Amino acid sequence: MSPLAITLLIIAIVMLVAVIVLYFLGKRAQKKKDEQDAQMAANAQTVSMLIIDKKRMKLRDAGLPAAILEQTPKLLRGSKMPIVKAKVGPRIMTFICDAQIFETVPVKKEVKAVVSGLYITSVKGLRGPIEAPPKKKGFLAKLKAKAGK
Repeated sequence: MSPLAITLLIIAIVMLVAVIVLYFLGKRAQKKKDEQDAQMAANAQTVSMLIIDKKRMKLRDAGLPAAILEQTPKLLRGSKMPIVKAKVGPRIMTFICDAQIFETVPVKKEVKAVVSGLYITSVKGLRGPIEAPPKKKGFLAKLKAKAGK
């Protein structure tokens, strides 16, 4: 066998091993996520709240309790998270919002939210439906609009 063929064979074997390892790690992570989702669904409660403000900000700057900051992994503390400030009853609280519903959360409106601890998992309008935010135009759509003018 030529040295080129041996090198290509070794690269193919290494890539095959990497794919197999990633497959099993992904399977394990999916199982963990399913368990966490089931636990969050068990602890969920519906709460009426007035949304005051929503931002993407770092956990350190969000004003969350110190116990939550200690529990989060160090790499996650520096990343920006969707944070919602809301008035629940007489208290103003800070919540972490699910990234999938963050854009649909209305500001300065009263909503019914499904909350698990300090994590908002879904939001429904208290007085009527929630308006969907306008869909952002892609790069090509913006170019076509400019060309049409």
